[in-house]
Amino acid sequence: MPSSRWLAPLALLVAATTWGLIWYPYRILEQAGLSGGVASVLTYLVALPPLLILAMRKRLADPGERRMLLALALVSGWTNLAYVLAVIHGEVMRVMLLFYLAPLWTVPFARLLLNEHASRVAWLVIALALTGAWIMLAGEGGFPVPHNAAEWLGLSAGIGFALANVLTRRLKSAPIALRSLWVFAGVAAVSTIYATVEGATPGAVLVLDGNGWWLVAAIALALLFATFTMQYGLSHTPANRAVVILLAELVVAALSSRWLAGEVMAMREWIGGGMIVAATLFSGRMEKDV
Repeated sequence: MPSSRWLAPLALLVAATTWGLIWYPYRILEQAGLSGGVASVLTYLVALPPLLILAMRKRLADPGERRMLLALALVSGWTNLAYVLAVIHGEVMRVMLLFYLAPLWTVPFARLLLNEHASRVAWLVIALALTGAWIMLAGEGGFPVPHNAAEWLGLSAGIGFALANVLTRRLKSAPIALRSLWVFAGVAAVSTIYATVEGATPGAVLVLDGNGWWLVAAIALALLFATFTMQYGLSHTPANRAVVILLAELVVAALSSRWLAGEVMAMREWIGGGMIVAATLFSGRMEKDV
């Protein structure tokens, strides 16, 4: 379709912008007294009914595909929950950059699940990403590891994102609506388990007033919109171009965290983050020998 030449990049830009801003409404809910775990349960549960309607006429998955869908649901569940918790409680840009180490973890997952061998470019990506993380995390002479729970969550979300992407490639024949349904159900399920362990009860939602419920509905709608625009954009845009467009998420996150939360990154964090971004730019060529 000719319009996809401009519509697909626009769809990716919209999705990246949405994910670069989604941290802020979740923080508003947390400040209203709703924990990140409960907020994740609500926003993903609210989004499930339209996905059920869209997926109900799709073909049923065979047993092998259902196992892969279950794995995708569980991995995506943790990925999205960890991301939400990280951006609520941590510095947005540091969490984002740790999340964007995902290309580093893609290499072993692709080798294990897709039997894809790393090219020379892939090893360059790994070296660049690790060096960037080292510079960003070392701080004033400290050991280069995440410094708090939020940063560990951001790192684990990036690992989960890499695994979810590889699983999605294994499931590329499954309809988008069906994959999305399993992902959203997985997030709702994992978030429910986390919220229960955290000590939350059904009465936790009573802290929300009418405006709070409207915000929950708006987040759910934004998540659905971002999911489908991302899927459409990725299916109509070359991988190397898509990864560049999706880096707009970091720009949006940097500007929004500065304006809305007053967060400022140190020079070493900009340098290390720049190397992680460069590694992400190269990641689209990881499967090709040069």
